[in-house]
Amino acid sequence: MALKDIRKAVDENNAIIGAERVVKSLKRGEVKEVYLASNCPAEIANEVKYLAKLSECKVSKLNKTNEELGMFCRKPFFIAVLGIKKEVKTKTKARRK
Repeated sequence: MALKDIRKAVDENNAIIGAERVVKSLKRGEVKEVYLASNCPAEIANEVKYLAKLSECKVSKLNKTNEELGMFCRKPFFIAVLGIKKEVKTKTKARRK
């Protein structure tokens, strides 16, 4: 199920790729779920797990390495951390005439 969610998010541009970008987005509360590659460095994984706990975000560890995750997402680089953006509800204002 997780791989389907990742593929859908990447195809719809709802994926946040990279540890730094995911950490920044977690601090802003913009992430609903985080996926870690099986060989994600422990220091990065601990920071992401801590911030995810604070923002009540689900963290899942995949059985794919960062190289396999990069290839799965059709990217020419390795991906150790991938986040899925929260759905943003926008308020539309009525136009004045």
